Amino acid sequence: MLNKYARALFTKIFTPVARLFLKLGISPDVVTIVGTLGVCFGALAFYPRHEFFWGTVVITLFVFSDTVDGVMARMSGRSGKWGAYLDSTLDRVGDSAIFGGLVLWYAGRGDDFLMAGLALACLILGSVVSYAKARAEGLGFTANVGIAERADRLVAVLVITGLVGLGLPEVVLTIVLALLAVASLVTVFQRMLLVRRQALVEAS
Repeated sequence: MLNKYARALFTKIFTPVARLFLKLGISPDVVTIVGTLGVCFGALAFYPRHEFFWGTVVITLFVFSDTVDGVMARMSGRSGKWGAYLDSTLDRVGDSAIFGGLVLWYAGRGDDFLMAGLALACLILGSVVSYAKARAEGLGFTANVGIAERADRLVAVLVITGLVGLGLPEVVLTIVLALLAVASLVTVFQRMLLVRRQALVEAS
């Protein structure tokens, strides 16, 4: 849902930033890499210390690089397979760092193995959601379906984690992580079923 309705808005907002970066001679790949490093820093430096609000602030500042680099690539005519590959690969790194930071807190000083398990489930299943689509496309199929797209998962976990850092009851984060894990699992099965149907049609 967010991919569909928010991409155009954020593209418009960040177009001036992309234009400035290009004038400064910065490449889209550099923005992608710096953005990922910033997300990882925010997640792994703050979340394991239970500084959820400031960690979310830092992550949010860098997570929009995913939009900026795409706008820069289109404006400069550098859109291509390498940029798409780099962006997709580093997205997985950033996403894993976010949930991994939560795992580190709850498995450590947070001492809540239920929360640690839910965060770990979100990390693993989120990666499988992405892999299911990428592998399908590698085999010539499509798997662009599912109730838990990357943007939806990111917004949900970042907003609630940040609010917990401001005093929102932690049980809300428990519920959100559980829902994200279930939604990710459902998405995996949705993509598997779609690919299976395509494979059966191809084989018939």
